Amino acid sequence: MTSRILVLVNPSSGKGKASLAAPTAEQRLQQRGHEVVQVLGSDFDDALARLRDSIEHERPAAVVACGGDGTVHLCIQALAGTGIPFGMLPFGTGNDNATLHGMPADPVGAADIVADALHAGRTKVVDAGLAVSADGVSRYFLGVLSSGFDSMVNERANRMTWPKGNARYLAAILAELRTFKAVPYDMVVDEGLPTEERVSKRGMLVAVGNGTQYGGGMQVCPGALVDDGLLSLTFLDELSTPTFLRVFPSVYKGTHVQRPEVHEHAATTVRLDAPGQVAYADGERIGPLPVDISIVPGALRLLVPPRDGAAT
Repeated sequence: MTSRILVLVNPSSGKGKASLAAPTAEQRLQQRGHEVVQVLGSDFDDALARLRDSIEHERPAAVVACGGDGTVHLCIQALAGTGIPFGMLPFGTGNDNATLHGMPADPVGAADIVADALHAGRTKVVDAGLAVSADGVSRYFLGVLSSGFDSMVNERANRMTWPKGNARYLAAILAELRTFKAVPYDMVVDEGLPTEERVSKRGMLVAVGNGTQYGGGMQVCPGALVDDGLLSLTFLDELSTPTFLRVFPSVYKGTHVQRPEVHEHAATTVRLDAPGQVAYADGERIGPLPVDISIVPGALRLLVPPRDGAAT
């Protein structure tokens, strides 16, 4: 039986890699018996509006993100709570969410996984984080929300016009290291619950994870589980620049949490505040702090490989 799949394509993902891979993936989905409707937009808001309209009128069997974490982030704004199966074709730069759930960066292989999962009714029900920033922006996220050094690097890189690509991000890191100072954070964890905790201290970064990783493989919240109804909060204390440079690389293996300067908390809600800071989630700018973060259990149904999903 033919089913209709909406494919949201971000042409700029992976330096154009998504636009090159999309036709191959779409053709494969068609070969597997699915009708494919491509959705494009001129920017985030336009693409989201078009996706929501297509979901309402096309009544798809599934929605697929063809791009990177930003494309995934966009899709889940329309999908959270709908029960519509969601697939990921990872053709961006970081692809942390797709990688976490076992999706290969191969157009045919990824399309086959989506088609097989849809045919078998194999989905993985996962949570989503929900962040509301000081300017009223409300966004779901699948992976990690962060504030501090890495978000300031993103802010700096977004202001830069040169160099291009990954070199710009590296230049932003080096520039931020020269000026970055520990941030005075106020945090409220599980407000109103018996587990409520209030913390005021200076730190280098804060990460609130539904998933474990961001930034192209950094395991910043290694204790996070996407289906446990909890957020994982990781806080890095104030450090000197030399010590910070020694600690930071360990985030790629998740071993940073073994250090005494790193603290982990499990939470259902987190209120995060600090002067002059912004929050990023799934690599996308959310807005200025304070930000209120909560977990939304069972918000999404992912189309995933057999080892990562179960028939539902």
